[in-house]
Amino acid sequence: MTARLYVISAPSGAGKTSLVKALLAARPELVVSVSHTTRNPRPNELDGREYHFVSKARFAELVAAGAFLEHASVFDNFYGTGRGQVQAQLAAGRNVLLEIDWQGARQVRAAMPECVSIFILPPSRPELERRLRTRGTDSDEVIARRLADAATDMSHAIEADYIVVNDRFQDALAALQAVVAGRGDAFAARRPALAPLLASLTA
Repeated sequence: MTARLYVISAPSGAGKTSLVKALLAARPELVVSVSHTTRNPRPNELDGREYHFVSKARFAELVAAGAFLEHASVFDNFYGTGRGQVQAQLAAGRNVLLEIDWQGARQVRAAMPECVSIFILPPSRPELERRLRTRGTDSDEVIARRLADAATDMSHAIEADYIVVNDRFQDALAALQAVVAGRGDAFAARRPALAPLLASLTA
């Protein structure tokens, strides 16, 4: 079987990081492509594990060299996916998973139309706000900004191949596993049942 590239996007607070961690534990054949970023490492993060942490000057050099499959500015920092590392993993027969925002996902789909893109949604706006607040890491001002940005992000969910609603964690994880296993028809992005939720999340 040909190795596949899976692209997972979500607004901040939708639970993407936890779902991806659980998906990787369940599907050890998946390899995560570690992105480059100009933001500072958080206390529990290691260079080369969560991200390749680089300066803005170095990032600009990599952009100029065409080293990124996609890159974007998010919350005043830059993020990018190394083209070479993704292509090397796929060539070696490994399924690769990218965790990137909708802008990056759009770029990857343009560069590699055969990729499988998945967007994770929260079940409601109040639940999204609750999740952001329970992190305890952001000020009210930052949370307000994240919620505003989330509405923009979610307006692009329909561009993905599949949409998974993270209402109950285990159900969302099962949906992700079904998509990765090639049985994701029930989670197609354009299924009519999603229309009311998408309207309420992006209003």
